[in-house]
Amino acid sequence: MTSPISPQATVFRQATVHRQTGETDVKVTVLLDGTGQGHIGTGIPFLDHMLHQLCSHGLLDLTVQATGDYPIDDHHTNEDVGITLGQALAKALGDRKGIERFGYFVAPLDEALVEVVLDFSGRPTSATASTFRPSGWAPTTPNWYGNFIKGW
Repeated sequence: MTSPISPQATVFRQATVHRQTGETDVKVTVLLDGTGQGHIGTGIPFLDHMLHQLCSHGLLDLTVQATGDYPIDDHHTNEDVGITLGQALAKALGDRKGIERFGYFVAPLDEALVEVVLDFSGRPTSATASTFRPSGWAPTTPNWYGNFIKGW
């Protein structure tokens, strides 16, 4: 792949981050200029699904392997995957040259309207609004996904 800054240079915006705590063990590898490939194993089916969506719609390659204290709940794993993914994205972005600072996206899905606004300034903040409720296919507590996003 050639650099958007210098077409003669080959650049791979890639990073790997490993995070181990008393509750979790998470390893994330991200290639920003990928093809949408995801190798995801968090132990949380809905989180795995959402990370696969990030790969396919963001055209990035992502490998996530995580284990956690599932007999208690999936909160720590969810949060630590978010933190580790955020660190890997920041590392892969490097000095952020050649990218737009702001981004905006809206997607009408079957039963939801998704709206995302991103600012890659490096100042972390998050605001989420959702009526998402646990169900048979997503049996986790919905507000934990806010913690996942804040980890970025």
